[in-house]
Amino acid sequence: MDKNYPRDMLGYGQTPPHPQWPNDSAIAVQYVINYEEGGENCVLHGDVASEAFLSEIVGAAAWPGQRHMNMESIYEYGSRAGFWRLHNMFTSRSLPVTVFGVALAMQRVPDIVAAMKKANWEIATHGLRWIDYKDFTAEQESEHLEQAIALHEKVTGEKPAGAYIGRTSENSQDLCAQHSHFEYSADTYADELPYWRTSPSGQQLMVPYTLDANDMRFATPQGFNSGDQFYQYLKDSFDMLYAEGLAGAPKMMSVGLHCRLVGRPGRAAALARFLDYVATHDKVWTTRRIDIARHWKALYPAPE
Repeated sequence: MDKNYPRDMLGYGQTPPHPQWPNDSAIAVQYVINYEEGGENCVLHGDVASEAFLSEIVGAAAWPGQRHMNMESIYEYGSRAGFWRLHNMFTSRSLPVTVFGVALAMQRVPDIVAAMKKANWEIATHGLRWIDYKDFTAEQESEHLEQAIALHEKVTGEKPAGAYIGRTSENSQDLCAQHSHFEYSADTYADELPYWRTSPSGQQLMVPYTLDANDMRFATPQGFNSGDQFYQYLKDSFDMLYAEGLAGAPKMMSVGLHCRLVGRPGRAAALARFLDYVATHDKVWTTRRIDIARHWKALYPAPE
């Protein structure tokens, strides 16, 4: 390995560590609900243009200096209807969830935060705003992160234990690593097991997320056109990982969800089928992201 190259292209290689999931499970399944509605780009929020990302309007363009009423209403659907459909779907099955919560979005609807807490869902931070941080300076992004943490604590009653910024800059991981209450970062798609990353602030536990087993594919040019495609992709992913786990190499499977996307009835039906399919298998640990992080830290502590 080139020690001067800042990327790790090998990872665990051919012999990944055995995660020893609880109850000898062959797979750890983790559902994420991204709560972003009300934190997206909007001139009402002081932004220069409307939102253009992850909506029913595939290929939408930002409208400089104008409200995009259709886009706003699509995001509003997520909090008004989609969230409650997903909430019922998971609570009725007693399935744990991790929420990636945008602080400003959660502040706008206390009833939704109360429902998350009552269900004992983990609420990780998804930043202050659901905007792109790639052009922020490190100082500007750090200020947003500080505000996100403070607002998150105000609306949920505690500081977040996990972080997923999502629309990151090259500084995002290191900025999160500066905060000791973050037990993990999810801003990576590099593996199917947690791993330790060396940051300027010390060792940082990374619990990888996913952009493929993710309903965002309903809102991209190359993506899912129907619920059946979504279900089949999730099922194939689960089946492959479950078989590998039974063969002695368990992994984790993340499923990414958005209230305004999979919360629509035709897509929610496919998600429900997948939840019920997973329930037919015995050796599955369905859990929250923070529980995976703590399990991994106990089993594989940070290297010296």
